[in-house]
Order: sequence, then C-alpha cells, then structure tokens
Amino acid sequence: MMKVHDRGTMKWVSLMLPEHVEMLKEVFVEYKEKPILDEQKMIEIDQTLKFALEHQVVIEMTYYHDGEFLTLRGRLDKIDQWRGYIVLKNEDGFHVSLSSIVDVEVCN
Repeated sequence: MMKVHDRGTMKWVSLMLPEHVEMLKEVFVEYKEKPILDEQKMIEIDQTLKFALEHQVVIEMTYYHDGEFLTLRGRLDKIDQWRGYIVLKNEDGFHVSLSSIVDVEVCN
C-alpha cells in the first residue's frame, strides 16, 4: 500500500498572493477576552478616578471595547456612578462605561 504525505495547509498557502495573506490577517484579528478585575484593582481604579476629577490631572485610561483594549488620555469631566459611565473633557465629551475600564494611571 502506498503512503501519501499530506502537507496540510502549506499546499494552499503557496497558491495565495502575499496581498491576500495580509488582508486575511487584518480581517481575522485575534479576539481578546475582557479580564475580570479583582476587588483591589477596582478600588485602585475608583480612587485614581476620584483623585483625577478632584485635582483635574491628566489620566491615561485603558478600556475594553468589542474584543480590543483601547487607550484614552485626557481630563475627567464627570463620573456618573448611577448611570455607570465617566465623561472625558474633549470636543465631544467622550463617554466610557465604568464596567469596561481595565486600568487608569495619572500622567505626569
């Protein structure tokens, strides 16, 4: 009996143009899970946000949105705990959900 050596997906990749490979990489972005924050991290974020609002310092905030981690920089305009969001001072008053915030740092 004759054994067939299958090269798997290697045989198909050679038929694709480099432009197509790049396009596929852009389309299939790796989905990242939102981390579950422990109580200590949530308290730290809360204290940093309150400090930033009181002293009007610039913060850099990382938040989770649709499988990505995004970063914003600016001053806080408002913290609305009842509705669950914060507002950054900029041209359109950017709203960020409190539950999506992953990290906040005070900038120098």
